[in-house]
Amino acid sequence: MGILQAIPQNLHRVEVEGAPLWFHIPTTSLFAPDALSEELLTLAGRGEGLDIEALPEHLTSRVSGNDIQARLAQLKALKLVTDGAVQAYNPSVQVEQFPLSTVVLNVNTGCNLSCSYCYKEDLDNPRDGKKMDLATAQASIEMMLHEAPQRDRYNIVFFGGEPLSNMPLIREVVAWAETRIHGLGKSVDFTLTTNATLLNEEKIAFFDAHRFGITVSMDGPKAIHDKNRIAVNGQGTYDLVAKRIAPLLANYRSRPIGARVTLTRGITDVIGIHDHLVNELGFAEAGFAPVTSGDMAAYNLTSEELKKVFDGMVELGERAVAAAIEGRDIGFGNFNQLLTDLWEGRSKAVPCGAGLGLVSVDHAGDVHLCHRFTGSEMPTFGSVQEGLDHAGLKQFIEARSDRSERGCSDCRIRNLCSGGCYHESYARFGDPMTPTYHYCDLMRDWVDFGIQAYARILRHNPDFLDGPLAGRQTA
Repeated sequence: MGILQAIPQNLHRVEVEGAPLWFHIPTTSLFAPDALSEELLTLAGRGEGLDIEALPEHLTSRVSGNDIQARLAQLKALKLVTDGAVQAYNPSVQVEQFPLSTVVLNVNTGCNLSCSYCYKEDLDNPRDGKKMDLATAQASIEMMLHEAPQRDRYNIVFFGGEPLSNMPLIREVVAWAETRIHGLGKSVDFTLTTNATLLNEEKIAFFDAHRFGITVSMDGPKAIHDKNRIAVNGQGTYDLVAKRIAPLLANYRSRPIGARVTLTRGITDVIGIHDHLVNELGFAEAGFAPVTSGDMAAYNLTSEELKKVFDGMVELGERAVAAAIEGRDIGFGNFNQLLTDLWEGRSKAVPCGAGLGLVSVDHAGDVHLCHRFTGSEMPTFGSVQEGLDHAGLKQFIEARSDRSERGCSDCRIRNLCSGGCYHESYARFGDPMTPTYHYCDLMRDWVDFGIQAYARILRHNPDFLDGPLAGRQTA
């Protein structure tokens, strides 16, 4: 092996309850190293490296040569040491297929709310909303089936505007898609995000019968929610939303109901909002989306507020760890997603499935990277009438995945963050290729907390990861 050098950009070492833990960056896996591995890696990390022909006597006197060689081979296989030049990090991918599992149908550009922070560039008032027709929806689903015939399960997402404002189409699509996809011997799931103002018991029963995954956009207690989530007449909507979701939360049985919280300038009380939504109203889970980018700068969190939000997330995360050790899930969506990523060892060359496993189709049938880009000046990627623009998608994804010159080479969360959300970059910098640098330090701290939390749960109650956490994913 010659002289071995450590590859520091592939390992992040932390201590959890006094014991070392290795976060293997290329695979996002966690290892509990023994003393021999720790010492060998420390020696390889010195400037002169580790000469395997001149190992320290204190090491060779207590460990056999075969054991040392075997351990060094393991470290080399993990790309933690090398006997050659340390290779620069290059995460770029080659795209050959577009295995779609999800299609987002933007069923109506119209919305009966006028939320002050809304990012949708194609939003219309209810009267002028442009509705998708059944033929376009069917063609969207057929495109997905054509691109990924090998899939056993597909997901159809209804989005808007407010998707419930085109409820007749949703009913038609569900009936047609179940017949079409079940006829292939495959499964289909339906999901939607709604402001809940148009919910009623008949719609709830329909969604329950077809096992819809439902997320409700709700920002917290009345004073917070009514600050930005207003009707077109300028009135707050908390009272109406609370009334509409009461039967949903009381009677829905097929899948857990989650809340999506948008945090804007002046709103940073993560713990109080979570307590209201989960413990008082009864949502199964609440997830937080801080606003830091967009044309309406007045709604963006300041850097100080963003830090306060992440501090609140860590504090809430500590409560989630204590509950998990007792076998309980407190319904903190961001924390549960981070745990899931670590538990499954997800290593991502791209930040999400947009353009690969997921595309969004607007009312006219044009294909977008995701629902956030409909109506934007970003180029589209084909249409359901003409098919996906494979060349355009391939060029975009391969270019975005190559972050070697963008400050990601030595980042310890590069395979979890993968440069961050395309739309966040587009809104912040006007360029979806630019990583979300304004998040970097806070995201690293958040992942470090997640690693510590995961290790503590694994040590004290590993059944949580196979029980409540796994159940959240399969519900």
